[in-house]
Amino acid sequence: MPRPNRQTIRDLRRNSRSAVLQQLYFDAPMSRQALGAATGLSSGSISTIVAELVAEGLVEEAGTVDSDGGRPRELLRVSPGCAHLIGVDVGETRVTVELFDLGLTELARCEHHLEQGGYDVDSIVRHIGEGVADVIARAGIPPERLLGVGVGVPGIVERDSADGAVVYGQTIGWDAVPLEALLRAAVDLPPGAGLYIENGAKTLGRAEMWFGGGRGVSDAVIVLFGSGISACIVTGGTILSGTRSSASEWGHSTVHVRGRRCRCGSPGCLEAYAGAEALIQRWREAGAVLPPDTDEETAVALMLAAAYPVDGGAPDPVAAAVLEETAEYLGAGLSTLINLYNPERVLLGGWAGLQLAPYILDSVRRHATAYALRHPAERVTVEPGRLGPDAVTVGAVTLPLAEFFARGGRRDEPPGEAEAVTERAGWRAALGDRRSS
Repeated sequence: MPRPNRQTIRDLRRNSRSAVLQQLYFDAPMSRQALGAATGLSSGSISTIVAELVAEGLVEEAGTVDSDGGRPRELLRVSPGCAHLIGVDVGETRVTVELFDLGLTELARCEHHLEQGGYDVDSIVRHIGEGVADVIARAGIPPERLLGVGVGVPGIVERDSADGAVVYGQTIGWDAVPLEALLRAAVDLPPGAGLYIENGAKTLGRAEMWFGGGRGVSDAVIVLFGSGISACIVTGGTILSGTRSSASEWGHSTVHVRGRRCRCGSPGCLEAYAGAEALIQRWREAGAVLPPDTDEETAVALMLAAAYPVDGGAPDPVAAAVLEETAEYLGAGLSTLINLYNPERVLLGGWAGLQLAPYILDSVRRHATAYALRHPAERVTVEPGRLGPDAVTVGAVTLPLAEFFARGGRRDEPPGEAEAVTERAGWRAALGDRRSS
């Protein structure tokens, strides 16, 4: 039985504004005529909505284009400086805070490096609070223009608590950490600015789906390869999520019964073989000698230099063998996701994934194909991520950006329940139609 349409005039107005803003954000510059054709709204509605958005400073002129025999048509775009967004990446080695304008131009950035095992909750909360205040002050933006702060964290994020998002990060010693409540108490946000918390692999996936290698794809796997390993799974254009979803914890699937002990405490996890921390540990066990205070990024760079020397020297066969074994484990792990979800595309991201991709990606592809069923393996491509090491922070800012769209650009407007921006068929179609810049 079809559900009755209970949308009010206010709902329709908000949804129409949302459609116009989304279209201009991703496909600008556009004329009013092109906006009408793309959104299905009448010319009168387009004129009224555009006039509102221009008056509010959300939309601005972006030149003109010749028309067929008539007056030149005015082009429009979302004004990049009308609002600002902050993205936070709580990574394995540092907390990174970045402030962007609405065009995703970075305006300010700060980093707080973490000591080995430095996941003390109070320290993380302090780093985020100080970082948010720092980038706002450094960029000199009016605080009231901040739409919100998105935070990408390791672990499972649950949202069914009265205190907001709660994080379960077994590998970092976080058990039911009420992170949202702690951040709301510690971070000085201007009125109307939202706070959004999500698993870091999922924020990476959102970034790649919106702006990177996932554009135009409905089914994808985006891998976050850092000290550990996790994944964002996109099926039918929707990120597997929910109040209790742990789909991103792919790194803790078992690949070796009674195998190596993972940092989560279980034996045989993929992360115990394919994460950067495990990669370096296995190289040391095979005879590599590194200074005890060598950080992970430096150690991975030294390993690649040993296995693939650029000065014409002989490759280190031990380093090369450990890297090849890592590629096989990663390919085997991906084969499970390929068999389960039939993705069109797999993207390898994260600082370690991007560092390793030029050297091991061909081998990862070969092993993924060998371990997967033939039919899904024939339709998938495995590629490096396209957004670089800051993709998690870019993905984090899509959280307040999606809310901005859902509210039609108005802070005091409640978002429409039927217009969850990243999950609707119309939004997926908009993503699919985007062209690479």
